[in-house]
Amino acid sequence: MVHHSGSIQSFKQQKGMHTSISEILKEKSLKPSRRSLPCLAQSQTHPINLNHFLSVPLSPDPKPEVEELTQSISTSCSLLPPQTAEEAKDSYLEETEVSTCKTRADPAFLLQKPFSRAKLETRADSLQGKKQSDSSGLFFRDGKKRIDYILVYKKSSPQVEKRCTFEKNLRAEGLMLEKEPSLTNNDIMFVKVHATWDTLCKYAEQMNIRMPFRKKCYFTDWKSRTLGSRFHLRCQQIKGWLPRNPMKLDKEALPDLEETDCYTAPFSRARMHHFTVNNREKFFSNSTRSRIVHHVLQRTKYEDGKSKMGINRLLGNSTYEAAFPPHEGGYKSRHPIKTHGAQNHRHLLYERWARWGIWYKYQPLDLIRRYFGEKIGLYFAWLGWYTGMLIPAALVGVFVFLYGFFTMDSSQVSKEICEANTTIMCPMCEETCKPWTLSDSCIFAKVTRLFDNGGTVFFAIFMAIWATVFLEFWKRRRAELTYDWDLIDWEEEEEELRPQFEAKYSRVERVNPISGKPEPFQPFSDKLSRLMVSVSGIFFMISLVLTAVFAVVVFRLIAMEKFASFNWDFVQKNWQFATSGTGVCINFMIIMSLNVVYEKVAYLLTNLEHPRTESEWENSFALKMFLFQFVNLNSSTFYIAFFLGRFAGRPGSYNKLFNRWRLEECHPSGCLIDLCLQMGVIMIFKQIWNNFMELGYPLLQNWWSRRKMKKGGGGGGGQNVENKAKLPQWDKDWNLQPMNAHGLVDEYLEMVLQFGFTTIFVAAFPLAPLLALLNNIIEIRLDAYKFVTQWRRPMPARATDIGIWHGILEGIGVLAVITNAFVIAITSDYIPRFVYAFKYGPCVDKGPHHADECLQGYMNSSLSFFDMSELNNTIQYCRYRDYRAPPWSSVPYEFTLQFWHVLAARLAFIIVFEHLVFGIKSFIAYLIPDMPKDLCDRMRREKYLMQEMMYEAELEHLQKQRKKNGRRYHHEWP
Repeated sequence: MVHHSGSIQSFKQQKGMHTSISEILKEKSLKPSRRSLPCLAQSQTHPINLNHFLSVPLSPDPKPEVEELTQSISTSCSLLPPQTAEEAKDSYLEETEVSTCKTRADPAFLLQKPFSRAKLETRADSLQGKKQSDSSGLFFRDGKKRIDYILVYKKSSPQVEKRCTFEKNLRAEGLMLEKEPSLTNNDIMFVKVHATWDTLCKYAEQMNIRMPFRKKCYFTDWKSRTLGSRFHLRCQQIKGWLPRNPMKLDKEALPDLEETDCYTAPFSRARMHHFTVNNREKFFSNSTRSRIVHHVLQRTKYEDGKSKMGINRLLGNSTYEAAFPPHEGGYKSRHPIKTHGAQNHRHLLYERWARWGIWYKYQPLDLIRRYFGEKIGLYFAWLGWYTGMLIPAALVGVFVFLYGFFTMDSSQVSKEICEANTTIMCPMCEETCKPWTLSDSCIFAKVTRLFDNGGTVFFAIFMAIWATVFLEFWKRRRAELTYDWDLIDWEEEEEELRPQFEAKYSRVERVNPISGKPEPFQPFSDKLSRLMVSVSGIFFMISLVLTAVFAVVVFRLIAMEKFASFNWDFVQKNWQFATSGTGVCINFMIIMSLNVVYEKVAYLLTNLEHPRTESEWENSFALKMFLFQFVNLNSSTFYIAFFLGRFAGRPGSYNKLFNRWRLEECHPSGCLIDLCLQMGVIMIFKQIWNNFMELGYPLLQNWWSRRKMKKGGGGGGGQNVENKAKLPQWDKDWNLQPMNAHGLVDEYLEMVLQFGFTTIFVAAFPLAPLLALLNNIIEIRLDAYKFVTQWRRPMPARATDIGIWHGILEGIGVLAVITNAFVIAITSDYIPRFVYAFKYGPCVDKGPHHADECLQGYMNSSLSFFDMSELNNTIQYCRYRDYRAPPWSSVPYEFTLQFWHVLAARLAFIIVFEHLVFGIKSFIAYLIPDMPKDLCDRMRREKYLMQEMMYEAELEHLQKQRKKNGRRYHHEWP
């Protein structure tokens, strides 16, 4: 930050500004935020036994590093290649074969003891340096230079020249390389990458990485000054009497997460004196180092040409097999963590996050963010917030379900159905089915009462409001996290173009308005035509979904006739359950089969569009996957909710599909039980399948890799490694599974679809929030276990929000209000019962009565008569569910006045419900600001104090320079 001398005087004269930072330090402090960036070497605490992994003394003179560089890359391909590619490949293979003999040594040679600098380091630091000999696979062979990134290639790969040029350019950028052969496969070679101090500083300045420079100090507001410290002490005393929250992780459990609040500023080598650099090795965290190295790898050329650069292209053309930052050692230890402490951050994450025994504990978000980066940290923060918000929704849903359970036998509607022994219902099919009594469906009516009761409307309104509160408070939580994680002023870097985009449009260029450099350009006509083809493909896949739903409908019609005329009396009496159950199971199998097809089609359509950057590709792919899977999961549910039984016709004039199968009717107690069964089966089975695939598939793959290692490297000619603990870390990580190629798309997609199930049809299935809560508790630990133990460490990426998924969640919230209004009005019997009680029931014009008293005779009024003599049947009359005139009236089988009253009430309820809920949602969204007020005040105060500190830091630095040189400076303010 640069200030001129004239502006300094005016800046100092501002009202209320302190003339010395010492006055600010005297003020009382607010509750500090949990910034996890280190500000002092002493305050960046690591696990107890982590020093030999993370603390390495460096010499201030960079020259020895250059000398060591020439030694460590003696086996590299820096030599000029011969004239032909074949000669180059042969000579290179000979070099690597020689290097294999040199580098494959015993562990004592691989991990040499580093020399200590007694004048610069304390006795403790030298002891910590000696412990580095115990580590395996985290340092170069000298035991001092930490490995920041791992590149993997095959010796048999023909891309030798590209790899040689790329590695030569990496060394020119200041990275140090060292090669190691794999102990499990002779064809695999690892390239260890280390970033020197000068390289880290150079690119940290280019990437505008914010680093800590001064300990934070806070101020107290006028309320705290007025109330004084007595009130604060009394609150602390009362808080001490309360039992400790068992869900909270104590500081002893996480010794690595002390309060280390610091002011941060973009790093600058010219103002190095602003930043606290007590230990160069600890100044840049491991995730920051990996991010800087990844930045260099993405922008290093391997051939001449504008687009011939980046590790992604080399991975695409098989020059390298993989590129990943290494894990910080093993995740298990023979010694308990309580007595011996954590070996490394990975061990700490496993013990305090990924183990099943701590499923009820809060997540250590700061440690997750420090190890995996802000993007993954935000995903787990959102997942944890969503899971916590499901608790009140699940409790209310359970109360609604219990209310239906305890009133199941006393319900007037259920009583009338169970006691209707003389009510003859019309046959369910016209050939082999016989008339049946209404009391045969007693169990069906009682089960319907569990979900279709007086609490349904309240719960639908509650869940619509809950969805708004969840999203609005997540915005506040996200604002706090972005402040704590120092992402407020962070702007995403200008992304590099995708290789496919550059290869396709390399002939057409235009100047980038951001960077000012020419780059490939996609003409609007080409973009529009590709977009139209993609949209056509999306509609085609949606039509395929509707075709599958139609096939399920045909199956239900056939199954209905078969089960209704089944020889077994138990199946014949419960044909509704049999039809719905088999239809749902077949529908689930079709859904899971089509999901595999949809992923491939979405991938193909997204690549056809040729998105410009990776983020555009990810957003386009995520939107397609959501549309495909949302329609695939919910199309049959929409059919049951809004179309089942609506167009069946009446006895003697049934509507038939292909003039063969009669359309399905609803049960006399309603169609809501079919919708409930559909949602319950799909939700439970899908969650079980997803959890099995998330954990079972990586476990099987890793087991197979270990099995191949024991047999001798899986055909690669490697030696038989019986003890996995002897393998270096890069070999262990190579045998793990890479992170999903789509990043976090699959993780978000699963949770967003679950959010849709939880909110869209929640009026029909109040237990959906409870099932989602139980699944998410398992999901958090499954994902944690997968990230820590089964996957390679992903590149720590930064992000400020959850991206396109927030907009999708808001759209689902709006759709949920509309669908729940229609479910209550059309699918459930709430409105017909309401109309009967206040218009046709025994309580009309008699004042307030009990609800069950007003529903006496409801079932009789909801059933119409049909003359069976028209079908040459011996029974004179049968009943069916509809509001039609009896056959002896002047207008037989026409809709009665009650039908039109019910229809008008349904439409009125939809309009009133939607306007009421949308109004409440908008009002709540207006009342809840996106950022807490105290956080806004803290950010403004921090900005003010940062300017003051930068001023005093510059002043102190200038005074030291004057004293050192013994003369005065007259140039402008630095």
